[in-house]
Amino acid sequence: MKIYNSISRRKEEFTPKEPGRVSLYVCGITAYDYCHIGHARAAAVFDVLVRYLRFCGYQVTFVRNFTDVDDKIINRSLEEGIDSQAVAEKYIQAFYEDMDRLNILRPDYEPRATEHIQDMQEVITALIDKGYAYATPGGDVYFRVRNFSGYGQLSGRNIEEMQAGARIDPGQEKEDPLDFALWKKAKPDEPSWPSPWGDGRPGWHIECTAMSQRFMELPLDIHGGGQDLIFPHHENERAQSIAASGRDFVRYWMHNGFVQVKSEKMSKSLGNFFTLRDIYAHFLPEVLRFFLLSQHYRSPLDFSFEGLQESEKGLKRIYQTQKNLEAALPSLEGNKGPNLPQEIGQEIQTASSQWQNSLEDDLNTAAALGYAFSLIRVANRILEDKKLRKAADAEQACRDIVSCLQEIGSVLGLLGQDSEEFLHNLRSCRAARAGVEPRQVEELISKRQQARKDKDFAQADALRDELIQLGVSVQDTPDGPVWDLDSISK
Repeated sequence: MKIYNSISRRKEEFTPKEPGRVSLYVCGITAYDYCHIGHARAAAVFDVLVRYLRFCGYQVTFVRNFTDVDDKIINRSLEEGIDSQAVAEKYIQAFYEDMDRLNILRPDYEPRATEHIQDMQEVITALIDKGYAYATPGGDVYFRVRNFSGYGQLSGRNIEEMQAGARIDPGQEKEDPLDFALWKKAKPDEPSWPSPWGDGRPGWHIECTAMSQRFMELPLDIHGGGQDLIFPHHENERAQSIAASGRDFVRYWMHNGFVQVKSEKMSKSLGNFFTLRDIYAHFLPEVLRFFLLSQHYRSPLDFSFEGLQESEKGLKRIYQTQKNLEAALPSLEGNKGPNLPQEIGQEIQTASSQWQNSLEDDLNTAAALGYAFSLIRVANRILEDKKLRKAADAEQACRDIVSCLQEIGSVLGLLGQDSEEFLHNLRSCRAARAGVEPRQVEELISKRQQARKDKDFAQADALRDELIQLGVSVQDTPDGPVWDLDSISK
């Protein structure tokens, strides 16, 4: 497997430090608000990484933290009039709800910053003892950036250029404008803990250094997060971790690309900011997951509701084909006709192997999905051609396709629902977007069926016209009528 390593800026062969075992640390949320699309992208990317590594037989230790003490949390507690820990708990539980719906696996360990204050203080003490950090008379502790020779290697920044734009704010007791906080002195009405330097709370960067080492031995095999964390968070985290331990911190750094909205940065001020709950109000969570994985994780992802609709169509196509395959299999048993054309078998074999090769190449989920659609095309070719359906090996070919789709789905965290259930839920979701009540549709279809049974074809046609006015298309099948809404916009 090859992984793009952010620090070397190239793809590298992935070799864990211990054969058969992988240690993975991913930066989690600061728990002060509901999760947005950017959070979902990072979660989905590293969820697939964990799933694929385990699929390949690795024993993965996956750690993702929660920042539950921070300026943003404190500000939110003042806005909502509740304790800062109550704020953090509220949004951590909301995180679980949103990510569970997105089918994100829970990590092996989910440490919270407030649970590891002692661990952070031990790292800070080590940094002070080694001359990499200093306590100020006021009770703050800072990291001496210039004392760490490798500072800037991860982000590719030149320390002299950083110096040009740096300054010391009034009231700070820094030795150098580039130095960053490891411990912040207590302020009135803010959460604080006792320490050798006075009451206070940890800086943001130190928590990941302390918690990652608490659960895994250094160096970590993989450290992940969004591209926005490279600087300053991961740069600072790397510096203090290496300085404190005297050992390498991370072997492979992985960062997913930004989420944009119509090529602009997502932000509340621009009115293009969407939480997961905003999306779930109009689209199934699995559609969002499909959309997030439809681009390579390092590429910018341009979010749009039109893009979600395209993902909806693609996912529907896969589920519908799976349903058709499952329904057709019994009729394919015992076929005596000639075998399928050789190229069909080759297409199935190619897709069955190449989807894994796509993930081996820097976790290319977009290419893996492409091979899933190759299987869908082959399946529909078999199902729609009467001669191919009679082939002696048609049953085995269809079973191989179903098996491979399930395998791809299990690694990508998709296609885990019963096909009929998914299609029903999708119809209901699309109907809700269109302002159509599914129960009303079902009643009209039921009346139409009765009219046809009574040979009252004029009434049946009138009911069909009424459905068309609602934007509902009805397909009469041997198993009964199937309805849907196409070209529905949000």
